[in-house]
Amino acid sequence: MPPVAFVPLPDSETYPSATNTRPAPIKRSVVDSISSSLSRWIFSGVHGNCLVYNTCWEDPRLDREVLNLGADDDLVMITSAGCNALDYALDAPRSIHAVDMNFRQNALLELKLAGIRRLDFERFFEIFGYGGHREFPNWYRLNLREELTPAARTYWDDRTHYFSRSDALESFYHRGTTGHFGRLLTTYFRVAGFYEAACSLFDAKSLDEQKSIYEKYIKPRFFRGSIKRLLETDLALSALGIPKAQRDHLEKTCGIGMGDFMEDCVEAVFTRLPTADNYFWRLYLFGRYTRECCPNYLKPEHFSRLKGGLHSRVHIHTSDLTSFLRGHPGTLSHFVLLDHMDWLSHEHPELLAAEWQAIIDKARLGSRLLWRSGGFETGFIDPIKVQKSGETRRVGDLLSYSPALAAASHKRDRVHTYGSFHIADLVR
Repeated sequence: MPPVAFVPLPDSETYPSATNTRPAPIKRSVVDSISSSLSRWIFSGVHGNCLVYNTCWEDPRLDREVLNLGADDDLVMITSAGCNALDYALDAPRSIHAVDMNFRQNALLELKLAGIRRLDFERFFEIFGYGGHREFPNWYRLNLREELTPAARTYWDDRTHYFSRSDALESFYHRGTTGHFGRLLTTYFRVAGFYEAACSLFDAKSLDEQKSIYEKYIKPRFFRGSIKRLLETDLALSALGIPKAQRDHLEKTCGIGMGDFMEDCVEAVFTRLPTADNYFWRLYLFGRYTRECCPNYLKPEHFSRLKGGLHSRVHIHTSDLTSFLRGHPGTLSHFVLLDHMDWLSHEHPELLAAEWQAIIDKARLGSRLLWRSGGFETGFIDPIKVQKSGETRRVGDLLSYSPALAAASHKRDRVHTYGSFHIADLVR
């Protein structure tokens, strides 16, 4: 049975009864309320009980270009899977504060930092490049466990099997809700007979060849009506970390449904951008990185720099962003906010306002802020009222945007699953 959200109402907006009597009409607003409550319950259940992201789904190359981090900079970001915190550390800012409400995401970053400190590159790449090794439980017990906080230690004590590959198909990158979803899709690719064609996209020698493979083998067989309907279910979207409020914002600002939006994203990735260095999409097809196509922290020269001391710039906090900012003793120069404001703006605008007040209170003049959105715009930010220098001000009056730079960067995004990318500086 499909979720309540997708059960259509009769045109009369009533439910027929077995006796042909007509009950009182059930308003669509009531059904919408039930649907929204169910969606929130599913999303909260997924995010409150699971490791969601096994890898970051934002392109750090773009971020580092526009952040332009220096030795005196202090950055705060959403942890996600921790990959991008390690990428930013390669620019050697003074500090990086990775903040996440889901302690499981922080536990993953802790494990990566422990591996950088205690393992050689080859074993580290086996774990986080290939997705695990049969000796991982021993490596964990002898080298990593004592490096973790009690919360992370308790979490990984029960989950060493996540990294204990017993065959070539097993991988940590099939763990977590996004990993399970990715494995489900690749299973479908295999059953439907176009998995090999999808993999061949990463061997293509030109964009023309990529486009030909995609249009001939992938598009007509993947984006069928049934797949689009699956991608629009609450369970599928929650597994991908997309709450209903964000879907609603996307559909409102983009003017298309979630399935069509995803189709456009995938088409852009495989027909307009080269796959040679697209480690994001490669990971979900193959379940592992290669030595040539992987995040920077998995390359030996960058691993050496992190091991040599840059890893110590990363500090982990299990908290919501507002609470972290209120308790942070210093000021910050850079903010990487991902896309969480889409959800807050719809579900808890009062919390979004409190978060922006905390940002303004801790941001240095000239601070740079990056965020992404499922929609084409984030017009809900500028009208937010905050206190600045004893006066009530609009957030939009305190920021200077760089729309041309953001748009140009967004076009080169190797992930390409967001509707928009935003760059703003605190100027007043």
